[in-house]
Amino acid sequence: MTLIADRPGPGAARPYRFPQVIRRTVAGGQVVAAHLPGQNLAVALLLLDGGAGREPTGKEGLGAVLAKALEEGTARRDATAYALAIEGLGTELVAGLDWDSFQVSVQVPVERLSAAVELLAEAVRTPKLDPDDVRRVRDDEATALRMDWANPGPRADAALRADLFGAGNRWGRPMYGDPESVAALDVEDVTVFHSEWFIRPGTLIVAGDLDRLDLDALGATAFAGTGGGPVDRGGPIEVPTRPGRRIILVDRPGSVQSTLRLGHPSPHRAHPDHVPMTLAGTVLGGAFTSRLNHLIREVRGYTYGIRGDFASSRRFGRFGVSSSVQTAVTAPAIVEAVGEITRTRETGVTEDELAVARSWRAGQLSVELQSPRAIAAALTTLVVHDLPDDYHARLRDSLLAADVAEVSAAAAAHLRPEELALVVEGDAAVIRDELVATGLGDLVDHAS
Repeated sequence: MTLIADRPGPGAARPYRFPQVIRRTVAGGQVVAAHLPGQNLAVALLLLDGGAGREPTGKEGLGAVLAKALEEGTARRDATAYALAIEGLGTELVAGLDWDSFQVSVQVPVERLSAAVELLAEAVRTPKLDPDDVRRVRDDEATALRMDWANPGPRADAALRADLFGAGNRWGRPMYGDPESVAALDVEDVTVFHSEWFIRPGTLIVAGDLDRLDLDALGATAFAGTGGGPVDRGGPIEVPTRPGRRIILVDRPGSVQSTLRLGHPSPHRAHPDHVPMTLAGTVLGGAFTSRLNHLIREVRGYTYGIRGDFASSRRFGRFGVSSSVQTAVTAPAIVEAVGEITRTRETGVTEDELAVARSWRAGQLSVELQSPRAIAAALTTLVVHDLPDDYHARLRDSLLAADVAEVSAAAAAHLRPEELALVVEGDAAVIRDELVATGLGDLVDHAS
């Protein structure tokens, strides 16, 4: 048997061309489309400015409850009739949200897209929102969150977010709320949120063979009966940072593992350093071959995996590291992770590391942006973050052209190991003294 000690080098990136982007104003809304000649499937996605960031503080989870309630019938049809209508087209209504937007989409054969958009608009604009249905959906969502929060991770994630962005701000609380916030929602909360954000026109995203589609007719259907003026989307949020690291201990008595969440604020999605930041994050912790995974998993054997990256929304971002380690190695694992982040900030990246990161990111982009759903998702990125229409056409070249100096400069500018919040969810009685002994920062107990 021959053991290969050297990992294979990256192959040459194949050419990729993003479809032409077409924009139109129709019936008070915007249509943004991509032409996919010969594609027999088409996607329509209604993009509304009603993401989690629009929820009032203390009402976290409204959007998630509303997303489920849209499936419970409309003013015209009950839940069964609506389900039969949408299934008759061979599709389903896919609803979800992020910090910046609420999205509802359908994917059908191109000749059925007009009928599918009509059903999509019916669900979004005129949902039944029967009080009994809304309460049942709310209770189901709260139960699902209780089950999720019984596992390691969600409490640590919430503690990190609250520390970075402030628990008094909506963006300092969990995107989908927590079991208590969702359980406390009432029917009026849901109906008011719908009336505020779901009757506005929004943007219709279309990906398909536009030679067989009437964009004006699709837009007129999607925006029928809507109104309301433009809303202030707000600019990037200046997130104040605390000097010095701090350790936040989330007690999980008897746990045989410790859940690690390390992070600090970082720039928003449209920041000009997005590409070099992404590549710096890839080298540090964003791939299986990353520095963090190599050190903490392969060399030390502390974990099955560790990940670090930059994540961003329209108004804010964060650098974060996540992992789970055996309780006995909690302190050394966190020391090693902070050390690797510090080393990357101070010394930058190497050409060999960057070559792998460039090739992987560029290749991944080419593979991912193939299906109509993926193209529609890419178009939403343009709309939400006010990016130019040729952004995706140029993104691959930007990834491949980034050099060591540029990526190392981004690491130096945007990695701030001295300001990290170090959240540890584990058995406090076992790990507290060792965490204090690391000297990484003051330790505070997180209130459950």
